[in-house]
Amino acid sequence: MEILATLTMLLILCSIYFLWKLYSLQRTTNCYLIDYVCFKPPPDRMVNRKTAGEIIERNRTLGLSEYKFLLKVIINSGMGVETYAPRNILEGREASPTFDDALQEMDEFIDTTVNDLFKKTNISPRDVDLLVINISGFSPAPSLASRIVQRYKMREDVKAYNVSGMGCSASLISIDLVRNTFKSGKKTIALAISSESLSPNWYAGKDKSMILSNILFRTGGSAMLLTNDPAMRARAKMRLKCLIRTHTGANDNAYNCAMQKEDDAGFVGMHLGKNLPKAAVHAFVENFQRLIPKILPYRELALYVYRTIKQKVVKPPGKGNMAMTKIDFRTGIDHFCIHTGGPAVIDAVRRGLRLSEYDTEPSSMALHRWGNTSSTSLWYVLSYMEAKKRLKKRDRVLMITFGTGFKCNSCIWEVNKDLGDAGVWEESINNYPPQTLVNPYLEMYGWVADETEETFNREARVEELRTLY
Repeated sequence: MEILATLTMLLILCSIYFLWKLYSLQRTTNCYLIDYVCFKPPPDRMVNRKTAGEIIERNRTLGLSEYKFLLKVIINSGMGVETYAPRNILEGREASPTFDDALQEMDEFIDTTVNDLFKKTNISPRDVDLLVINISGFSPAPSLASRIVQRYKMREDVKAYNVSGMGCSASLISIDLVRNTFKSGKKTIALAISSESLSPNWYAGKDKSMILSNILFRTGGSAMLLTNDPAMRARAKMRLKCLIRTHTGANDNAYNCAMQKEDDAGFVGMHLGKNLPKAAVHAFVENFQRLIPKILPYRELALYVYRTIKQKVVKPPGKGNMAMTKIDFRTGIDHFCIHTGGPAVIDAVRRGLRLSEYDTEPSSMALHRWGNTSSTSLWYVLSYMEAKKRLKKRDRVLMITFGTGFKCNSCIWEVNKDLGDAGVWEESINNYPPQTLVNPYLEMYGWVADETEETFNREARVEELRTLY
């Protein structure tokens, strides 16, 4: 009997121990966003109308056809006149960047943003256990991750990762790397840094599919502190609910639609092909088919399942997934952070998810104020929501990104408390949304639409721009 009692007691103790371990592991596998900071470059890096004209003027290979293309793209870009660019481009050295130009661009962003984040959270660099940085277009040796470890004198056991080549979807890839590391169960503080290097990646040719990147991308960056420590939950802004990654690179069209390449004249740039919208839609649908069960309430999910089965039984010819287009995503999501790839991207997501103008306002305003800041654009959108005091406790925020490869990544955050930090929008939030979004470049380039090859005089037009601006 004593042996049986002893075995029973051991079994009970083992059960309690394993339950406690399971509970502890569950608590430490959460991913909390402690805080984040977006980068605001100094005023001397702003691209106003005069600066934009000077940059375009310097490319002597552009003819009337290219000017008409630029006019169409700039007018439809959704950007205002307060975006930012690297110093070498503003100084007229875009066609011959140096290694130091790229380093200076990264150092200025990192020094400002990371310093502000450590000061804001009162967390020391020595407290950081995990460092992840994603910069797609610049990968020196030692890595930028090592450069940060050296600059901030981080601990010798810090785990540092340098992510490159992932494009505009890279920020959520970094968050996913942090989340997966948190699953080890050890209490961890992670620093995630996201930006893009524009200094060494200017395209000096005249291929229209590659000029696009010069027009669309602007300087930006963000730094985030995350943790799985339950003791820090109260001070955290949000908790990660789920993260879904989709990669359609096995498809040739998807893989080739956005890629760095060399044109016929030997100039290297980012090619954005005609198949890009189709590849983005395909990746978007694939991603959301996996995301839907995680975000919809039971009633909306049951309706989706019913419509899907009905469509499979009686499928209209030439129709896609019609069941998905009838979902009311706002029953499971309160706010939408959409990658600011351009008005076409934002509008396509708005139509696909049946959102209102109010839902997409943060993304449109972030695009207007900061431009397409690549992988870090989501955090400018989130910061707009905070500045407008939209984020309330228990609200759910959906982030959607697209990137080369081709990739579509999404995640859902749950807000831990009412948020109202103006952050990077502090000086301009009262001006948004503006009374009009009429593109300011229309006045500057409107003459292009009336020109013909016979009447076009490039030198005269350049001189006119100089005197006008």
